[in-house]
Amino acid sequence: MERTSLSRREMTMPRMVIIVCIAMLGVACSQQQPAETPAAEKSTAADSLFVPPDTSTIPKNATGDLIRYGRELLVNFPYYLGPKGKIGQFGGNGLGCQNCHLEAGTRPYGLNYFSAHARYPQYRAREGKVLTLADRVNNCVERPLNGKPLPLDSKEMVAMVTYMQWLGKGVPVGGNVPGDKLKEIALLDRPADPKKGRAVYEQHCVRCHGDDGQGVLKEDGIAYVYPPLWGKLSYQPGSSMHRVIKAAQFIKYNMPQDLARWDKPVLTDEEAIDVAAYVNDDHLHERPQPDLTSEYPKLKEKPVDYYFPPFADVFPQEQHKYGPFKPIMEWRKKNGHPTGY
Repeated sequence: MERTSLSRREMTMPRMVIIVCIAMLGVACSQQQPAETPAAEKSTAADSLFVPPDTSTIPKNATGDLIRYGRELLVNFPYYLGPKGKIGQFGGNGLGCQNCHLEAGTRPYGLNYFSAHARYPQYRAREGKVLTLADRVNNCVERPLNGKPLPLDSKEMVAMVTYMQWLGKGVPVGGNVPGDKLKEIALLDRPADPKKGRAVYEQHCVRCHGDDGQGVLKEDGIAYVYPPLWGKLSYQPGSSMHRVIKAAQFIKYNMPQDLARWDKPVLTDEEAIDVAAYVNDDHLHERPQPDLTSEYPKLKEKPVDYYFPPFADVFPQEQHKYGPFKPIMEWRKKNGHPTGY
């Protein structure tokens, strides 16, 4: 199959992503599965979700060609811009945009691109300044993909941003639409437990990622069938997926990708949080080590689950990593600090 021409079958086949296949149906955990949502409520929630335009509506002109090219780059990034990319070598580890931004950035609650174009430029606390959408794309290339930034005026960057603009047609400027964020989960009253998370991984995730968490590389050696969850070729610390709450939100409503849906998750909140802690346990798993000293120049703006010191609050590094997070959020609220994650 030509890499530059994606078939519908290829786009709909299960793809594992960063932190993929974290668990199957239930493991021994103290928290029970949540009650089934009534069908009427599910229907109402689904009806309210933003529906991106169909690719058949992409115009057949020069702009449409750029939109299609941008979509192709985002779906098959390693083949064009990865370590062995035919256009340029910008990504550094064989991972691609679709490992996190599922289904070409169109999956509800799957780190989609629905409102990306509408909300940029925006202030980013990690850099302490306003970034454009192209700047934000390069954030991902540099961090999760362990790469180097694309030229902001390159055809490839313009194409990816143009696809995101087309995908978000109808989204109000500066606004959000239902389904564009990660779905909330209930935070635990205890620290996340990597040992419990390891039990989930060993029982259900080895089928995709193996005992060593290194995933499965495609036969062509360019991209992954199932990406590595840790190691030198996985995402860096400082990436959003390296934070326990953020990772758990993604896992709960998207993983295993061939089974879970946003309205029918496989894992409990507790399982998702514990397995996120295991995958992101730096004592157990090696990762690339970027320089994080310039991150979050305003200390109080660090997310509650960002665990690289120093901190503007009174809580230790270990608690910022694993929780419990509620006391941190309560202290921050009382002292006028942001409480986000």
